[in-house]
Amino acid sequence: MTYSDTRHALTDAELAHLGEGTVAYLREIDSEELKGKFPGLPEIAPGTRLWALFAANGQPILLSDERDRALAGALENDLTPVSIH
Repeated sequence: MTYSDTRHALTDAELAHLGEGTVAYLREIDSEELKGKFPGLPEIAPGTRLWALFAANGQPILLSDERDRALAGALENDLTPVSIH
């Protein structure tokens, strides 16, 4: 049996589109991080922990105070949720 180790390096552009339209990532986020990720968001009390759902390319999709609601948002949009820490 012959084994060939063929690797394909992804370009930055290819990596940015990997999982686009099919995968979303879910993570807990605090109010201080929200300002840069969710433009136009009203002021939220410091120290507030929320659940954020992002598209594979990092685009914010939704914000929730409950993890289950954020997961439901992914599933309603036919996205496979992936949790990150």
